[in-house]
Amino acid sequence: MADLLTHLLVPYILLTVASWRIDWLNQHWVVVGMGGAAIPDLVKVGIVVDGSTVEAFLGMPFTYAPLSTLGGVLLLAGIITVAFERRHWRRVFGLVTFGGLTSLLLDGMRVYADGRASAWLYPFTNWRPPTPSLYVSSDPTVLVVALLAAGTVAVIDRQIQAGN
Repeated sequence: MADLLTHLLVPYILLTVASWRIDWLNQHWVVVGMGGAAIPDLVKVGIVVDGSTVEAFLGMPFTYAPLSTLGGVLLLAGIITVAFERRHWRRVFGLVTFGGLTSLLLDGMRVYADGRASAWLYPFTNWRPPTPSLYVSSDPTVLVVALLAAGTVAVIDRQIQAGN
């Protein structure tokens, strides 16, 4: 759970800071970008609903694994985008994809036993990039840093909004 919360806080921080310079980027759009950060973590739905259950329902082979790849982020970003009004499609797709990419990049910095991140660039390549092994996803320090940074950004953003 701490991993998902960290994935949501990073785009919040980045997009909120960007909103200080970009007029159209208000808190409603920041939330859209944060939603994209949850896409790679949808593989955890497999804990609740087994892939074989989905496979039986669909009548075709199914696995959650591609959801935590660039291809999965792009596919689901496209599906999410069409739920919005057509005039917002470009903006929504960009923000949801941005959120998903921040999540993938954070996962790419985790510790992996063999020193290589997962093949998150799939379907474009199966190459597994080397990881800097900066943290373990269960490490609460990462969440604490993200919470402190998000809190700081929220306070500064509130002051900026009050000044307008």
